[in-house]
Amino acid sequence: MPALSTSTIHKTSLPSASVLHATDQQYDYADSYSSVIELSPGQTVPIEDVAKAFFTSGPKWVEDLFALRNRIVGWLGLKTGGAANRQKLLDNFTCEAGAKLGLFKVFTKNEQEVILGEDDKHLNFRVSLFMREASNQRDRELIISTVVIFHNWLGRLYFLPVKQFHRMIVPAMLKGVVQQLHR
Repeated sequence: MPALSTSTIHKTSLPSASVLHATDQQYDYADSYSSVIELSPGQTVPIEDVAKAFFTSGPKWVEDLFALRNRIVGWLGLKTGGAANRQKLLDNFTCEAGAKLGLFKVFTKNEQEVILGEDDKHLNFRVSLFMREASNQRDRELIISTVVIFHNWLGRLYFLPVKQFHRMIVPAMLKGVVQQLHR
């Protein structure tokens, strides 16, 4: 596995090679964060490993927030991740288009990117896990991008408090992914 990166998390822009960028879709919200994963010569990081780390590396407080979110939005008739056995879902997760894990569905996967997300009545969201060669041409840069399209006032209202937490959650998740890939 790759060595733990000592780099920090940086706010960046949606990669021009991302599937999300190529759609020319107008997003109501978009952000991206990046970190470099230092590799030993000859080491690689399959995008499937990145996706699995994304689902298993979040801090406990992020899991707690998702559980609270699911309890609240379930009353409003919005989609939740369900109460299924998470470990069983992880064990069976293929990371192929159409696969689901909790609230997240895989929309697209290629060698350098996985697009996760969900469509709901209030908004659609996508999360891109994008890997590219770092500037030193040996390491890899992981960029996690989120885009949101609102369908109605409920989507805008829902996202007001979510946006504040989102700006803390994504960098924490990115740090966790890098740490997990180190193990």
